[in-house]
Amino acid sequence: MTVALMWEARAVPGRGEELLAWARAQRLDPGPLRRETFRAPQDRVLVITWWDAAPDAGLPELPEPDGGLVTRAVHRWRFESVDESVDEQ
Repeated sequence: MTVALMWEARAVPGRGEELLAWARAQRLDPGPLRRETFRAPQDRVLVITWWDAAPDAGLPELPEPDGGLVTRAVHRWRFESVDESVDEQ
């Protein structure tokens, strides 16, 4: 089964690049099947990791950054895959 973990944080204004660099430098052991990192307006950073695991498996997650780097606690979500398809054009 595929499980996706989502980690989203909002940096203190003007520190989005620093939060992005911090998130990209975090290593998970063991590593996920796949990992993608995104940025968005308002200095937001999103990291999605994919795992071959049960929905309730104990998986490594990105930690909370130092309080001075983010405006609020990190948001975390866990999803299990229910369908996979590729749209053909």
